Amino acid sequence: MKTILIIEDDSVIAEVQKDYLEASGYAVEIAASGELGLQKALDGEIDLILLDLMLPGVDGYEICKQVRRTKNIPILMVSAKKEEIDKIRGLGLGADDYISKPFSVGELVARVKAHLSRFERLTMQSPGAAPQPKDELRLNELTIDKLARKVFVREREAQLTTKEYDLLLYMVSNPNRVFRKDELFERIWGFDAMGDNATVTVHISKLREKIERQPSKPVMIETIWGVGYRFNV
Repeated sequence: MKTILIIEDDSVIAEVQKDYLEASGYAVEIAASGELGLQKALDGEIDLILLDLMLPGVDGYEICKQVRRTKNIPILMVSAKKEEIDKIRGLGLGADDYISKPFSVGELVARVKAHLSRFERLTMQSPGAAPQPKDELRLNELTIDKLARKVFVREREAQLTTKEYDLLLYMVSNPNRVFRKDELFERIWGFDAMGDNATVTVHISKLREKIERQPSKPVMIETIWGVGYRFNV
């Protein structure tokens, strides 16, 4: 049974969400504060998080940021904030979806089911499928040999630089997640590196030239305007 963590300080809303999710076959835990929610998210066996933004103590943005450092599970932000900048910020921190209050509980349950289903498809092989070597990744038209640090596009090796390879592997290892440019720069180049976010833009452009069928109309590495990039599966 999948376990959903609801981080919500409004007990009425939390209990309604809990009732509907349990009726749909999920186990549900509730945390009424940011501190407790973060603890449960990091320490518990959680499959998906419903995360309110406006929380006492640690807010939803900080929780999302900290959870994303160690866990790759679906995070659905729920908030009365409807401004586009709030949605962009949430998605940029690694949230998988953003639901504005008020909303239909039926819609909420449908989105939970959809995200869990997609996450399972990405992390589990279908019955009868040939197992992939743990040191090899296959996504879309790419094959990545992590031991040899080689990338093959439609069975032909792509000649990537060290940073191009590191950038691609990091994004491929976190498919469908939106990355901010500064997050990618810090992750791949480090805090003390010389350069700026334009470095990421240049490397993304080079990667597209080497792996996309039409670099001017990329399918795998998508630009999320005003936020950053996402590797689509």
